[in-house]
Amino acid sequence: MDTETMNHDLFSVVEEKPRLPLIPDRHPQHDLFICDVADAILKDMMAHMEHPFYSLSKKPETNVRRYEHNGNWIEITPSVKGLATIYDKDILIYCISQIMAKLKNDEPVSPRVRINSRDLLIFTNRGTSGRDYMALIEALDRLEGTRIRTNIRSGDEEQMDGFGLIDASSVRRKHGLDGRLLWCEVKLSDWVFNAIRSKEVLTLHRDYFRLRKPIERRVYEIARKHCGPQDSWKIGLPTLLKKTGSQSPLKRFRQMIRNLADYDHLPDYSVTFDQETDMVTFHNRGTMPLASNLSVWEGELDADAHHDARMVAPGWDVHMLEGEWRAWLGDNEIEPKHPTRHFIKFCKSWYEKRGKP
Repeated sequence: MDTETMNHDLFSVVEEKPRLPLIPDRHPQHDLFICDVADAILKDMMAHMEHPFYSLSKKPETNVRRYEHNGNWIEITPSVKGLATIYDKDILIYCISQIMAKLKNDEPVSPRVRINSRDLLIFTNRGTSGRDYMALIEALDRLEGTRIRTNIRSGDEEQMDGFGLIDASSVRRKHGLDGRLLWCEVKLSDWVFNAIRSKEVLTLHRDYFRLRKPIERRVYEIARKHCGPQDSWKIGLPTLLKKTGSQSPLKRFRQMIRNLADYDHLPDYSVTFDQETDMVTFHNRGTMPLASNLSVWEGELDADAHHDARMVAPGWDVHMLEGEWRAWLGDNEIEPKHPTRHFIKFCKSWYEKRGKP
């Protein structure tokens, strides 16, 4: 195994365990939201696939990433400065949270977000040294330089669209020896802004910014999306590796997940790992409140509902589908007259759009 591959992810298997698995909470946090960009723009085509837009690597990644499924594809092209990292995403999380707060208060919103640099560093639980301010500028460069292109097939025609995570940024810094960053302004791309305005977002635990390693953040995001408010959710190790976007070999990734399960410090979800079956299970800790704009329908389904759902959506976890359906009902304020029939129709539509998982 070459040295570059061994050092690729910011998750060392051989390092000694830190005394505290989480970074200290340096500053008080606010409500956090994350926009699942891939889901928001591609949910009718490849929503069942995870698209790891962000790098987990220490070194700049300049290779083009491409994912394909059933004739549809998505391509992520980094700039010469490298692919946007999972830590660069903190800026987007901050912007999304600001916009969501305004939407909640019925205030006007814009894709242009003015950021007080110190507020951003405090919000993301970072330090406030000169190095931290300079890291923000580097992160903006990577976010602005990362471009995404995807296709949409309809009959005998194909449409290809390209977009970025942010379209532009500007920075104001104090003139002089210290060069302290005062504020920056970010213009979100239309794709991202429209997804936020449509509330295609997930809430995050306050300890998200306390996770030390990129792989931990990515695994948490996956659990947050797929397990959600369910009691538990299982996934095979090879599939989880693919969803994370990690470049680590399966053997090393297995050790990463084993360590994560040993610590069991992931917010919202307890992690267990069955080494014999290579299955990872996430258990809801009961700490995750539902998004304020979401009300889950709590009615009953017929006894054979799950059996029928498996028939129309083979391969899918019907309990996960039920959670998606209930959340969809609540989000759209729908009270189904025939719940089981409606659920089966939902599952059938889900399978027709996405195919097998």
